[in-house]
Amino acid sequence: MARQSISLTEPNDQWLKSQVDSKEYSSKSELVNDLIRQARNQQIEIDWIRAKLKKAEESGFTTDSKQDILAQSKSSFNG
Repeated sequence: MARQSISLTEPNDQWLKSQVDSKEYSSKSELVNDLIRQARNQQIEIDWIRAKLKKAEESGFTTDSKQDILAQSKSSFNG
């Protein structure tokens, strides 16, 4: 595992210490790794949403009514 040295602001350091003191994590390193893991997973979700939005925008607009769209959606699910 790679070792890093980072500088933290006092409030961030105190927050990390409080998480370790509460026994939620066994060390600051474990907590930082978990936060990075969460951020990476969040980025994957954001990228997925952006891709879906881009695809939707590129597909154009519709003049169909809400009822038409709902009916089309239901018929595609029902085969």
